[in-house]
Amino acid sequence: MPQTHKSTIRRARQTERRHERNQATVNAVKTLIKKVQSAVDGKKADEAKTSLQAATSAIGKAVSKGVLHRNTASRRISRLTHRVNALSGSGS
Repeated sequence: MPQTHKSTIRRARQTERRHERNQATVNAVKTLIKKVQSAVDGKKADEAKTSLQAATSAIGKAVSKGVLHRNTASRRISRLTHRVNALSGSGS
């Protein structure tokens, strides 16, 4: 039985709760990113721009909560923005 101390048992419970909370945040971010990508694939510039705003906000919140690293978030935002700008640039 590896968990013998009370503090170890408490830590295990905390870790489970944090893991679930972090996974929920990551899944929400992934869903918003997929919305942006599907809008770009469907060549819907207006929808892509609004989805990009929501995704950028969610990614920023994930960074502030410590779920994502700031460089990872910056890279994802940059790539999404590049795709959306390329779509709107080719459309006009």
